[in-house]
Amino acid sequence: MEVKKVMLVIAITMALSITITLKTFEKSKETTTPGDVEGSTTTLLPSRSLSRFLAEEVKNPRAASHCHKNKKMCEKMHGKGWECCNNKCVDVMHDKHNCGGCKKKCKYTGECCRGQCVDVAYDKRHCGQCNNRCKPGKFCVYGMCEYA
Repeated sequence: MEVKKVMLVIAITMALSITITLKTFEKSKETTTPGDVEGSTTTLLPSRSLSRFLAEEVKNPRAASHCHKNKKMCEKMHGKGWECCNNKCVDVMHDKHNCGGCKKKCKYTGECCRGQCVDVAYDKRHCGQCNNRCKPGKFCVYGMCEYA
């Protein structure tokens, strides 16, 4: 008997909340401002804010550019060093997953510098990051020139 009462209260509460919401929506639809012209439509805004993900207008850099039909499209659009890999334009001079060519991945600790996979922890020409050359006579250890 107790369960039936609880279910009845929940059902009545839901019915009232739906009715109130619909009435509020209809009232907001009917209201007009003094500057409105008859026959014009009013845009209703959502009751809660939209996420920033849906509001973004910046194109996703990882999105497919459909370059499989025109292989030279990437070089024309982006410049030298760009190729069509897996239907996307990719900078093969700096992309860790397509270093020097399509599907040529660098090791976990490696970086793609000038189209070659290098270990930036120990490479004197690329110490810690690409094109960071250590001074003559100095060594690159753990990504730093002159570690000790």
